Amino acid sequence: MRDVATLAQVSVGTVSNVLNSPERVSDVTRQRVQDAIDKLGWVPNESARQLRAGRSRSIGMVVMDIANPFFTDVARGAEELLYDQQYSVQIGNSDQNPDRELTLLERFEQQRVGGVLFAPIGDSAERGLRLRQRGIPVVLVDRVGTGADFCSVGVDDLAGGRLAGQHLLDQGHHRLAFVGGPSSLAQVRDRRRGLEMAVEQAGDEVSLLAVSTPALGIADGVSSAGEIAALAEDERPTAVFAACDLVAIGLLQGFVTAGLRVPDDIAIIGYDDIAFAAAAAVPLSSIRQPREDIGRKSAELLTREIESADGGRPHQHEAVRFTPQLVARRSTQPRKRRKG
Repeated sequence: MRDVATLAQVSVGTVSNVLNSPERVSDVTRQRVQDAIDKLGWVPNESARQLRAGRSRSIGMVVMDIANPFFTDVARGAEELLYDQQYSVQIGNSDQNPDRELTLLERFEQQRVGGVLFAPIGDSAERGLRLRQRGIPVVLVDRVGTGADFCSVGVDDLAGGRLAGQHLLDQGHHRLAFVGGPSSLAQVRDRRRGLEMAVEQAGDEVSLLAVSTPALGIADGVSSAGEIAALAEDERPTAVFAACDLVAIGLLQGFVTAGLRVPDDIAIIGYDDIAFAAAAAVPLSSIRQPREDIGRKSAELLTREIESADGGRPHQHEAVRFTPQLVARRSTQPRKRRKG
């Protein structure tokens, strides 16, 4: 900065104002400083500036599966808001691995990031408490909390499960299946429980088969489709609710390979409503989550908490719960009976 100030024939304070408060400097002086910066090829040391300010402008984000377009969209919404707030975002993929998740949180702690957006695996939200104790604000993403310990943003997955179940019942299905896992994920448990609630309300004439999967990927759906297709026709479910759209896409692939027609032989509804759901060979019905809105709201709550901490003001944690919506497509259209 001293070199720039000398070349531009201004004070170091003027150079600082050009960088941080350009409205305080005349156009002529601002251009002279910028010309000096360009000539010297000088780049401000952001790490040093953040060290002096006492707070990093970098935000850490831990997601469960970056390969899942749901989390990609959530991250995009968060990054969009944080970009406007002049924060940078570092994304870490836990890949549904608790050890990897812990390592990512420790790395963000070591880097003294300004805050963390955290989509926890299972019930590991308490891992964020260590960051909080170190003065690093944390917001839980894709998780509906009580608001007592953390700000959180999620979707009412019980309501989503009930929506999916009621939709399948309304299409005349009486043998249903739920496919997804692991059960350690609160989202999976709530979606399944919502489906069970719809089935219980329908009465004894409706049956429900649960197929647990180790993860929530396309391969898990394909293997589950093989299990279901192998059942006797009078025992096989006529409709399946997948815990997420990636599993639903795998189910679609698996059923087609097994010679089952969707939706004539078996209907499928997924969860998330990612872009690939509508673009599938048989457009998939899904329970829509406002993915980018979840990311934006999470980032908004985090920046509020950071500002409160920097200003020495008390912060009231907030739990935001979005309402899911049913998006019906061809994969759950009323069944057509085979001729002959």
